Amino acid sequence: MSADAATANDADSGNQAALDDLVRLLDLEPIEVNIFRGASTDENRQRVFGGQVAGQALVAAARTIDEPDRLVHSLHAYFLRPGDPTTPILYEVDRIRDGRSFTTRRVVAIQHGRAIFNLQASFHHEETGPDHQLSMPQDLPDPESLPDFRTRMAPHADQLGELYDRPRPIDVRYANGDPLSRKGNPSDTQQVWMRANGTLPDDPVLHACVVTYASDMTLLDTTVLPFGLAWDSPGIQMASLDHAMWFHRSFRADEWLLYDQVALSTSSSRGLAGGNIFTADGRLAISVVQEGLARLGTT
Repeated sequence: MSADAATANDADSGNQAALDDLVRLLDLEPIEVNIFRGASTDENRQRVFGGQVAGQALVAAARTIDEPDRLVHSLHAYFLRPGDPTTPILYEVDRIRDGRSFTTRRVVAIQHGRAIFNLQASFHHEETGPDHQLSMPQDLPDPESLPDFRTRMAPHADQLGELYDRPRPIDVRYANGDPLSRKGNPSDTQQVWMRANGTLPDDPVLHACVVTYASDMTLLDTTVLPFGLAWDSPGIQMASLDHAMWFHRSFRADEWLLYDQVALSTSSSRGLAGGNIFTADGRLAISVVQEGLARLGTT
């Protein structure tokens, strides 16, 4: 085996291990009826990553659904306080409604006796009927032809420190240049290919939770692109405020998905962005809207 092949195999093994760690992170501990406990990562973060809290909250909601054919079709969430990455998170589920076709759950995430996040999710069984969707953008580069994180961020390795070498559970590849390389070139759109960086079990709930986790990784960055800025620009302050998702069609999180994103509005130190997530064969799987804090400093 060549040195390059050995390095690639080591990277694949490390990424699968990181994905397995993410699956374990989403696997909550039941501690009482309708109450679950979620761990945090051991990463050196100032606050818990918002996608982690959203993904864990969706797991908590799904664990209280008795009908296995009812899958999440929408969620609406608010980030209330920064999460403490050194402390487990408690998830309390309110079984709001169990109807003949729809099931609704409300989840509150708690740390240190205070709510840090809440989520409301609705679940529905699949039905037949007319089908229409937005078309997938065309003429985009194949994801396999685009640089992965290590290749893309090699010029910034010193800035990233140990984060540069850490295996990553989600493979994100920018179709039209990453935000750092696009600084100074205003735009209101970006397209990102993403997938779980390994193989997942055949559990549609897990795939929905992994994509919920991943959907928070790049969307808010889109709101500063019209100013030619990126997340590392001086004086910038960004944080998720609310997040909404609609699940339209089946998908696998460990297969390539195109995240087509657009900056809708930035004003009053808040940015709003929308995204549509397509499967590689062009089916619209998920729609996402997120608002976040976007204090841009001096531009």
